[in-house]
Amino acid sequence: MNRWVGSIFLCIISTLLLTSWLVAAEGETCSGIVPMQYRNDKISILDFGGVGDGRTLNTKAFKEAIFRIQHLKRKGGTLLYIPAGVYLTGPFDLTSRMTLYLARGAVIKATQDPSQWPLVDPLPSYGRGRERPGARYMSLLHGDGLHDVIITGENGTIDGQGDVWWNMWRQRTLQFTRPHLVELMNSRGILISNVIFKNSPFWNIHPVYCSNVVIRYVTILAPADSPNTDGIDPDSSSNVCIEDSYISVGDDLVAVKSGWDQYGIAYGRPSHGITIRRITGSSPFAGIAVGSETSGGVVDVLAEHISLFNMGVGIHIKTNVGRGGMIRNITVSNVYMENARTGIKIAGDVGDHPDENFNPNALPVVKGIKIKDVWGEKVLQAGLIHGLKNSPFSGICLSNINLRGNPGPRNSIWKCSDVSGAAIQVSPFPCAELTSSQKTGACSTYF
Repeated sequence: MNRWVGSIFLCIISTLLLTSWLVAAEGETCSGIVPMQYRNDKISILDFGGVGDGRTLNTKAFKEAIFRIQHLKRKGGTLLYIPAGVYLTGPFDLTSRMTLYLARGAVIKATQDPSQWPLVDPLPSYGRGRERPGARYMSLLHGDGLHDVIITGENGTIDGQGDVWWNMWRQRTLQFTRPHLVELMNSRGILISNVIFKNSPFWNIHPVYCSNVVIRYVTILAPADSPNTDGIDPDSSSNVCIEDSYISVGDDLVAVKSGWDQYGIAYGRPSHGITIRRITGSSPFAGIAVGSETSGGVVDVLAEHISLFNMGVGIHIKTNVGRGGMIRNITVSNVYMENARTGIKIAGDVGDHPDENFNPNALPVVKGIKIKDVWGEKVLQAGLIHGLKNSPFSGICLSNINLRGNPGPRNSIWKCSDVSGAAIQVSPFPCAELTSSQKTGACSTYF
């Protein structure tokens, strides 16, 4: 057995044992959705001319290695091993039945030369690039129509070197929408674990039109002032689990999405069956978010055991006129937040439009939102819930919530409009639309 093959074998066994111990220690997890696969066939990026010196461009080596995996189709799939070193590369496509394994000290580093980044079509549920009309830059790690894909390792790093892209955004010189760090489309059976993601040009991890996705034991990092560097954005996807991770970025930590205005309505693919648990992080924007792009609908989301620090908004459900779509059966519980501008925000006036052709009569429906067991310290404003006059938010149910801030009149105010529901054991005392005397109907089963 080659030395590197023996090394990776021991590393895989260690990772699997650690994962098994963590599962036993933590109780409820989503590990069964996409189990870790052992691959008998193993290759190294070094076998294809990879050089980890931080200067040599390795795009060709990655493409050739993945071409080998795709076309030889070994039984049980193939593991691509990335040993310690810094591997500069442009974007490349993954393939089905593969594991991308980053050893300790391994860094896949994105080139900062935009000419090395191919363009891809806009997503059909968005109709255009999210930032600029037309095409968009391909993500660093990309895949379409895949199954049984694992990105894992020994906490190696995928570094997007996003500062050049952030500066183009700030200077308004972008010609196309910035690339994600990882985007998998129309794919199933995806497992991402034990990897550090940092400095993404745009959103970090974006599963879109996917099913059976597990993202766990990851660290996602970007400066607080990096624009639109969302951590994880499940988008028009189902049966997704995000757990046991640390995220500190410049935008929402986790944001569930499903398409943008008339394009998302026409595509009609909701996000549903999303579980988010044991996430810790910080951001000037939202901790747990739904939206604002929710035109295909977002249904059945559970977020629990969340710890948030230095936040803009702790829990944020956001949509807008023209979005359409239904946001329903969203449960957020067991949240601790410290130093937040706003604790809870549910609003129908958030987000922009892809073009002037959106339908102003396409009103979102927001109902069945349960938020319970929330404790906050140094929360400037407890809550803001603004529904739509022609589509009031209903079934907004708050229970056992204590959001403490510095003494002053602002902290004691909940601002609400066009909303109905109930609240019990909420401090500061919520707005008149949500009172414990209304603990009937749709909210009664939630207390």
